[in-house]
Amino acid sequence: MDTDNTPALDPRRWIAFAVVLAAGFMDLLDVTIVNVAVPSIQKDLGAAYSQIEWIIAAYVLSFAAVLITGGRLGDIYGRKRLFLFGMAGFTAASLACGLASSPTLLIGSRFAQGAMAGLMVPQILAIIRVTFPKDERAKAIAVYSGVGGSASAVGLALGGLLVQWNLFDLGWRPIFLVNVPVGVIALAAATMVMRDSRSAHAPRLDIVGMVLAVSAVLLLVYPLTEGRRLDWPAWTFAMIGASALVFVAFGVYERWRGRTAGSPLIDLDLFRSRPFTVGLASWLLFWIGFGGFFLTWTLFMQAGLGWSPMRAGLTSVFFAVGAGIGAGVSVSALAPRFGKWVLLAGGLVTAGGFALYGALATRYESDFASWQMVFPLLVTGIGFGIVVAPTIDMLLGQIPDREAGAASGLLNTGQQLGMALGVALVGILFFAQLDHDSARGVDSVATHTHTELAAAGVPGPAQEQILANFRACVRDRSAEVDPSVVPASCQSAPTANPAIGQTLTRAGEQANAVNFAHTFQHTLLWGVGLMALVCLGFLALPRDTRLEPHEAETEEEELVGI
Repeated sequence: MDTDNTPALDPRRWIAFAVVLAAGFMDLLDVTIVNVAVPSIQKDLGAAYSQIEWIIAAYVLSFAAVLITGGRLGDIYGRKRLFLFGMAGFTAASLACGLASSPTLLIGSRFAQGAMAGLMVPQILAIIRVTFPKDERAKAIAVYSGVGGSASAVGLALGGLLVQWNLFDLGWRPIFLVNVPVGVIALAAATMVMRDSRSAHAPRLDIVGMVLAVSAVLLLVYPLTEGRRLDWPAWTFAMIGASALVFVAFGVYERWRGRTAGSPLIDLDLFRSRPFTVGLASWLLFWIGFGGFFLTWTLFMQAGLGWSPMRAGLTSVFFAVGAGIGAGVSVSALAPRFGKWVLLAGGLVTAGGFALYGALATRYESDFASWQMVFPLLVTGIGFGIVVAPTIDMLLGQIPDREAGAASGLLNTGQQLGMALGVALVGILFFAQLDHDSARGVDSVATHTHTELAAAGVPGPAQEQILANFRACVRDRSAEVDPSVVPASCQSAPTANPAIGQTLTRAGEQANAVNFAHTFQHTLLWGVGLMALVCLGFLALPRDTRLEPHEAETEEEELVGI
């Protein structure tokens, strides 16, 4: 085995790049593809809403927990070897998800799927760095960033199509099973065309640091996920406090290990770079905002407006189009010319898209059509792409190449942890507001409902009683932890006049849409506030911050002819 800092160009490098690109796309796809299938999964498996939240969050939590360790394993045992192992495990876990017969099995399979992605994904940027010369590396990272920028929204669209098509009468299951043939093909291709490499001075695993990091994340997110369903018992707040203490202990231990045994899980010296520290914090806040957005957006379209998974999924394509446009323009033209101001502009455009989307939701309410969502989704997607694509280059560009593995692990961890926190935090905010504002929908339909009941021959006193019962039904439905549950107050005795039932059904659908529209706007305003914090973070970056990798010291790599 030869050590060479400038290896001969591999003629199959672009084929290998296509393989890792497919792997990265599959990972980001699976972060959001579940969201659009939530009602179908819930109905088929009889899952409680808290279980649905865990089906979504389990993937990103285990992914975030394993990412940095996965990068270290690649340095030690070889990036190709870990990539193949992670891809094989991801494919097997996807099969287990598709065959799951209960919510518990699906949650467990999602944990396994995320953990395998955590082994696979950290190798991608390392493989790109080792495989490509400097003049081609920027192009490869730009393409990877652009694809990644739109994969989350493509997941919503593809999920909607697969659920609606009901392939082979499998319902929601093809959203996971589709990974199996893709994974098998990628494994075969990677085995033949991918070149292996490992660090010439491989660090040792930091087992204690890994345990502390995983514990801190779970102590924080578990009570946020379960608290609302259990009415916030004391132990939820105790766990949140304990998570802060464990995070502090993790930092102290990593500093001590760096001074003594060496090879900490996270090299805290990375945070001496102000652009890296500020940029990573802004990146985390950005993904908290989008984790919440993806959850409430799909709830609004399906549980609020009553759209089918296919309609919701196809509508989301416009976000993906905007993300692709934003990513392409920012990397190729804007970032090299305007530097950090591009990131600031992307945050402002995203905030504007959120605000516009929320305003249109409250204007059109139950009449909100797909075509009316096109412009706000394009704006939001463009802002998303402008931020996501160059941020990877910006963060990695602040450090020498020898630290790129640890930095990319932190970057991916921030993204996945942000998504998980966004789902948990915005879930709390969204349903609390839906409960608090439930009377709005009833008030919006009361006059018309009175008129229709009178036309059906219902006397005045009976109309008031029907509307009182209707108000109680809407209030109780809004207060439910699980939006699909039908409260007892909504299960009225059948009436001799079918027109009354039809009137109340239509009124209930419209009132529900009105409540969801205004709650959606409320949570989007929270997202606008988060984007404002993200913009402040980007504004705090030094004026000369570069958004592309600089010529830095190159880590010595050991190339393995496999």
